[in-house]
Amino acid sequence: MNEASRTERVLIGIVLGIFCALCIIPIIAILSISLSDGKTLMKEGYSLLPRGFSWEGYGYIFRDVGAIIRAYIVSIGTTLVGTVLGLLLNAMFAYVLSRPNYRYRAALTIFLTIPMVLNAGLVPFYIFVTQTLKMKDTWAVMILPSAVVPWYIIMLRTFFAQLPYDLSESAIIDGAGEGRIFFQIVLPLSKPSLATVGMFLALQYWNSWYHPMLFIDDKTMYNLQYKLYKLMIDVMELMKAIATSGIGIAIGDLPSESMRMAMCIVAAGPMLVVFPFFQKYFVKGLTVGGVKG
Repeated sequence: MNEASRTERVLIGIVLGIFCALCIIPIIAILSISLSDGKTLMKEGYSLLPRGFSWEGYGYIFRDVGAIIRAYIVSIGTTLVGTVLGLLLNAMFAYVLSRPNYRYRAALTIFLTIPMVLNAGLVPFYIFVTQTLKMKDTWAVMILPSAVVPWYIIMLRTFFAQLPYDLSESAIIDGAGEGRIFFQIVLPLSKPSLATVGMFLALQYWNSWYHPMLFIDDKTMYNLQYKLYKLMIDVMELMKAIATSGIGIAIGDLPSESMRMAMCIVAAGPMLVVFPFFQKYFVKGLTVGGVKG
């Protein structure tokens, strides 16, 4: 290795190291703030190390442990079921669009792109889900409306179209039907793209709070994100009440800032653990799906 190549590798390593630090430092800061005392934070500001170590932020979140555990169960259930169902539906739609001999490809593509451009509006959507489909206060309302995403279908279609069509033709000659080709040939060869879309779907379902806000009134069916959102709203309302009523409680006594950061850790923690297991397929799926073969 010559001197120029060695210098280039060192520079690339330094740049990547700086980029990694810029990504990791905010996470460390959030964790540090979540473990800090609220009063100390207000006096001394933020730091990469906890100021006045305290569990008060987490204590406020987990004061009703049963409700948080129940919210975790709802989030895990909707994420698992929604990801698997979404992958299946999006992959099936994408497979049909990737078939060069399918007669209605153009019509289905137009049908697919219309929702990406036009939106029917919130009121018709709410009426359709609650009055027509009768899905209010059900698990289905947190899964089905987000299961099929046009952009994910386009990503999968692009990948499926790169697979050699000779494989499908050979399978057809051997007597295989479309279902067998899809499940036994196309899907096993599409692990990178499926992992990429699966990761997007999992993040989408895990971070979902909008549909529960619209359609869920039963508190036992709150998912984690909406439960934390409601908790944050309650704290903000309490702070407003204290500020306007003159009650002898200082706003600084409430763990508002540390609680916000604790919410970030509680909500994002599971996804930070899961992502490394998908990283290899995730990166490969993003790159191979964008190159035409």
